[in-house]
Amino acid sequence: MIPTTPPNIAGASSGASGGVGPSLADRPADAVVGRVTPHESAALHVTGRAQYTDDLAVRTAGVLTAWPVQSTHAHARVALDVAPAYEVPGVVRVLTADDVPSVNDAGVKHDEPLFPAEAMFHGHALAWVLGETPEAARLGAAAVRVGAEPLPSIVTVREAIDAGSFQGIPRTVVRGDAAGALRTAELVVEGVSEFGGQEHFYLETHASFAVRDGDGQYLVQCSTQHPSETQEIVAHVLGIPSHEVTVQQLRMGGGFGGKEMQPHGFAAIAALGAKLTGRPVRLRLDRTHDLTMTGKRHPFHIAWRAGFTGDGHLLALEATLTSDGGWSLDLSEPVMTRALCHIDNAYWIPNVRAHGRVAKTNLPSNTAFRGFGGPQGVFLIEDVLGRAAPLLGIEPERLRQQNFYRPGQTTPYGQLVKDAERMPAIWSRLKDECDHDARRAEVEAFNRAHAEVKRGLALTPIKFGISFNFTAFNQAGALVQVYKDGSVLVNHGGTEMGQGLHTKMLQVAATALGVEAHRVRLAPTRTDKVPNTSATAASSGADLNGGAVKHACEQIRDRLAEVAAPRLGVAPGEVRFSGGLVRGPADDGLELRFDELVAAAYLERVQLFAAGYYRTEGLEWDLDRMQGSPFKYFAYGAAAAEVEVDGFTGEYRLRRVDIVHDVGDSLSPLIDLGQIEGGYVQGVGWLTLEELRWDTGDGPNRGRLLTQSASTYKLPSFSEMPEVFNVHLFENAREDGAVYGSKAVGEPPLMLAFSAREALRAAVGAFGAPRRSVELASPATPEAVFRAIEAARAGAAEHAAVTGVAPEASIEPDAPSTPRRESVTARREV
Repeated sequence: MIPTTPPNIAGASSGASGGVGPSLADRPADAVVGRVTPHESAALHVTGRAQYTDDLAVRTAGVLTAWPVQSTHAHARVALDVAPAYEVPGVVRVLTADDVPSVNDAGVKHDEPLFPAEAMFHGHALAWVLGETPEAARLGAAAVRVGAEPLPSIVTVREAIDAGSFQGIPRTVVRGDAAGALRTAELVVEGVSEFGGQEHFYLETHASFAVRDGDGQYLVQCSTQHPSETQEIVAHVLGIPSHEVTVQQLRMGGGFGGKEMQPHGFAAIAALGAKLTGRPVRLRLDRTHDLTMTGKRHPFHIAWRAGFTGDGHLLALEATLTSDGGWSLDLSEPVMTRALCHIDNAYWIPNVRAHGRVAKTNLPSNTAFRGFGGPQGVFLIEDVLGRAAPLLGIEPERLRQQNFYRPGQTTPYGQLVKDAERMPAIWSRLKDECDHDARRAEVEAFNRAHAEVKRGLALTPIKFGISFNFTAFNQAGALVQVYKDGSVLVNHGGTEMGQGLHTKMLQVAATALGVEAHRVRLAPTRTDKVPNTSATAASSGADLNGGAVKHACEQIRDRLAEVAAPRLGVAPGEVRFSGGLVRGPADDGLELRFDELVAAAYLERVQLFAAGYYRTEGLEWDLDRMQGSPFKYFAYGAAAAEVEVDGFTGEYRLRRVDIVHDVGDSLSPLIDLGQIEGGYVQGVGWLTLEELRWDTGDGPNRGRLLTQSASTYKLPSFSEMPEVFNVHLFENAREDGAVYGSKAVGEPPLMLAFSAREALRAAVGAFGAPRRSVELASPATPEAVFRAIEAARAGAAEHAAVTGVAPEASIEPDAPSTPRRESVTARREV
């Protein structure tokens, strides 16, 4: 049942200052934004009537299916004999490099040949077979003979580091004198943090469907987060201008960043097949193809040193971050840039030197994933603090809190931390709402009473910058059309992948026009309606497209006000639009229905459509220097997690999670709550469950993905959900300069999941001796947790042997610290 009022959410605030201007953030008293509204396609989703890309294809007559011919080597020169495929009944065409009329490349860096002469990873598509049926295409692909000359391959980050195999441009963030500060620090902790990637595992796999019409124009239906870039890649592969290609994105069954760059090549294959055969062509990867052919979240290897004062204040951080880019660059460079911009998370670090580089390996090209490098950067500092706290003898929550940014401080890349006071306010509210102090005492009492089961409680914060790192991407367009009956059709450049962007845009349009929500419909995203769009990514979809939709609606509303004014006997500036009615400022009973006014405006030849445009102001970024203000604002949040761990098996359960998160003045509270919950669980999956395994041996299957299905790749399920899950939106949090005072919600909550990992660290530590640093592999699977417990027990036994005293199960809060210099080198576990 949908609640009629938002739970735990403040109403819209009033007043404005700063930002782009007060009109962008102001909302009327009866705004449609801010209301609890179900997802605009919810009924279609739950009844199975929602249409996706491949649904359109299978309902079209004469469609051919494309199937890949995949490499069985991680790295090899290849030669193809496609003749046997044509002997398979139903095979129509085999697409190879010889068929490409223009550029044989599907990337924006010109390093992703659509048909490679050299297989660069196990599963690499070498050719595509078009068949009358999926079975014919599959059998035809199996019949193609692939001659291969194996070449040396690199399949891990460590191998790439040892071989000096890197790609792209390395970047470095510097502030102060990190080396000098480390020399004078009272405690120096050093280590290596390694963590794996993450499979997107969207419900809908990659899918494209291309049709060439009688005039030679191409309509490509594509499950893509970036229709304009898909359009550009298809055009340059075919050697035609972009205006001959229209890309439509109806809706996606999930994307999470995996459909920002990687759909382009699949769309180009479908379009090329349509060109050569004159028939519609569908390409939909099955789950195994999707898992083995597409990129993941970037795994990282980070070597670091951190320095602290004796009372636990961060002095310096020195780190080298190496990501696994896979076989081509894709988005690896901007992912690393954002990682470097988030190594501070919510903490002031006066001296920083962080160097980032991208490894080149013979694996699928890793790509965008929710957070886009931010989670990897945050991982570093949270791992540092988690390891350092027991060495300092300081409770982890206090160590984190005392290092929070303060007003007036800047990030290592030079941006003022706006609203820095919001982080401690959220932290304090979270501690109160989750009853932290009492539960901390309960956890310690439980651990003293139980030898083989321990609990852990941890709080972690997030400060996440909102905007694209590349300034030019921070723009958006919209086309809003009002019809003579008063109904409204909204086109915008953002894509709907289940995250609720269309729902928010519906609410923005209804608010800006002063009409009921049922009057507004969202059109599928199309490149012939709104051109040159940015990807729906970087949590910027609502900010950018909302600004554009609002701008378009306000143009129409201002024109309608000119028509309404003489009928109401008021000046145009005094006309008010609300709830489908149009009135003057006085309560004199005079009013017009919105549809009546629209009909009158049409008769007076008033334009009833408008193109809206928005660009984010106030951004400044020097990529070469890694200095500036790349983000419009920061989203803040904090989470508390409690876990229980079995000492015999390492198995654990997430007993309770409490979250307080800042989304500004929410555009759509129900959507935002769902995004926070989903992001948190996805983050827990990455940090504790989801383990990608590759064959790293020297046998014939080297480089093959071993976790090729849900049976071998563990995804979060209902059993991994917290038993108690409380999510509250931070109140009175209007963001001036953003559409209706809202803030982005898509990516930041994922990083609140570090609270679960740190709770596991605390529980593992309870098995060992006090003042011992706990090293925890990532993902922290039950096996990894068990190994960490065994290491903690060994440390406890060593402590007992040396002191003759059994260790306490926990550290007392605020235990006095003993300043010292100590080095901790992590076991390099993946």
